[in-house]
Amino acid sequence: MNAFKKIALASLVLGTSVLMTSCTARVSDYQGSTPTFDIKTYFDGPLIAWGMVQNYNDKVTRRFCVELVGSWQGNKGELKETFYFDDGEKSYRNWQLTRTQKNQYTGTADDVIGVAKGSQSGFAFQWQYVLAVNVDGADYQFTLDDWMYQVDKYRVFNKTQMKKFGVIVADITLFFDKQRPLRSCNATVAAVVQSPQLSV
Repeated sequence: MNAFKKIALASLVLGTSVLMTSCTARVSDYQGSTPTFDIKTYFDGPLIAWGMVQNYNDKVTRRFCVELVGSWQGNKGELKETFYFDDGEKSYRNWQLTRTQKNQYTGTADDVIGVAKGSQSGFAFQWQYVLAVNVDGADYQFTLDDWMYQVDKYRVFNKTQMKKFGVIVADITLFFDKQRPLRSCNATVAAVVQSPQLSV
């Protein structure tokens, strides 16, 4: 390869790298946007969420409903989650949360490796952690990048990328709601079992 081709290739690689970096969203991009997403206020008390998992081909592989109950004492919080999946599986996760400084949070849970870290800016919140998952008797670790966006005082959208070795293996979408009187997933789970084509 002559010198000109080497320079051209290097420029292409550098340009692609810069383009990919510039296209990556940062939580600070949402500074000043409203409503201001106050994690302590929103995840306090009971709420419910519905979600789905899509594989690398964008095929929906699982649907689920989540019952959540949050409580805070000062800057220390607990968020209890109960997951009901459309295949009958039921699982739990109890987050121990800490507000470390303005707009910064950390968290731990039994199935989380190490410490989760989160940042809030405007109506957005980014939450990153490593999750231990058992698949057919084998344990795997996946990196999760959660993005939550508050629509109004009652509703939050959540989009998550699940990665292994930097490659996206699944996308998870969630919709949280604090307004609906329904605080149990029982009705939703029953509907999914009776009608598998019904979206959660």
